[in-house]
Amino acid sequence: MTALETDTSITDHKSPPLILNAQQVKALIPRIDVVSVLKKTFLSLAHGKSVQPAQTLTLLPENAGDFITYSGAISELEVFGAKLSPYIVSTGKPLITAWTYLMSLRTGQPLLCCDSAELTVERTAGVTALAVDTLAKSDSDILCIVGSGQVALAHLQHVLTVRKWQDIRVFSPNLAMDMDRQQSFKAIYPSISIVHTVEDATDGAHVIMLCTSSGTPVLDTSTLQAGVLVTSISTNAAEAHEVSPALLSVSDVYCDYKDTAPYSAGEMQIAIKQGSWAVDKLKGDLPSLMARSCALPAYDKPVFFRSIGLGLEDVAIAYSLWVLAQTQG
Repeated sequence: MTALETDTSITDHKSPPLILNAQQVKALIPRIDVVSVLKKTFLSLAHGKSVQPAQTLTLLPENAGDFITYSGAISELEVFGAKLSPYIVSTGKPLITAWTYLMSLRTGQPLLCCDSAELTVERTAGVTALAVDTLAKSDSDILCIVGSGQVALAHLQHVLTVRKWQDIRVFSPNLAMDMDRQQSFKAIYPSISIVHTVEDATDGAHVIMLCTSSGTPVLDTSTLQAGVLVTSISTNAAEAHEVSPALLSVSDVYCDYKDTAPYSAGEMQIAIKQGSWAVDKLKGDLPSLMARSCALPAYDKPVFFRSIGLGLEDVAIAYSLWVLAQTQG
């Protein structure tokens, strides 16, 4: 069954919702073609078969953090749902979790409640892979990754085949001392270079994937060469941004979805407030890129792609997980 095909016996299902914990999701998700599911989902959005409202940010009392609600509905699958992702302030690192809830548009019944940690990692990396495949110059062969967590590893895995990479570098402040994490990268790409500064990582790179949870810029974008593609995910802290807002005014800017990203992405919010950039400067988003209804970069300036995460992505992957789990009993 493909991502956007509906099985009547499944959508008529009225049993109690299936609950999948982190381990169960992690076991199932490698069997899903995440990038293919996401591509079809963005095409569905482009053709008016899906609805993607803006994500909502709810601040917790007493400055204890916040939570974001990512929702969406896909008529072709006859499902809708939402992911709740909290950012909870603690004495140590902030607590960040996520759970996705999937429901049937046909029966109004809940279908699935699943831990979204692995789902979020995979769909975040899959979205970036779509952007790199669509927006990077065809002869790009030098890839840079900034960040060394699970999201960075997933990014590397998903973009391995979208270009013929000759040189892949990764930088993270503590990576040089973390041999186990280095081995995780080398298990995916044995000849990857572990570099010691962000400047070494980005020098001459054709594609720079920022895979951090930083709320402030992680590299100097003022020296970027024309044609380089920078992708950014950042985190859900208020106005978090991995690049300077100044980058927007000198780049061809794309995002995952034009109706939501500019109002949630930190660098876009800041640039709009400062008056240095406006939403009408967006060149395109993933629905229009997948439908080939927007212009590609001219590569006479840097290219910037920003994803904030969409409820539709979570709903589509959750549906695929649910179908797979049903077939596995």
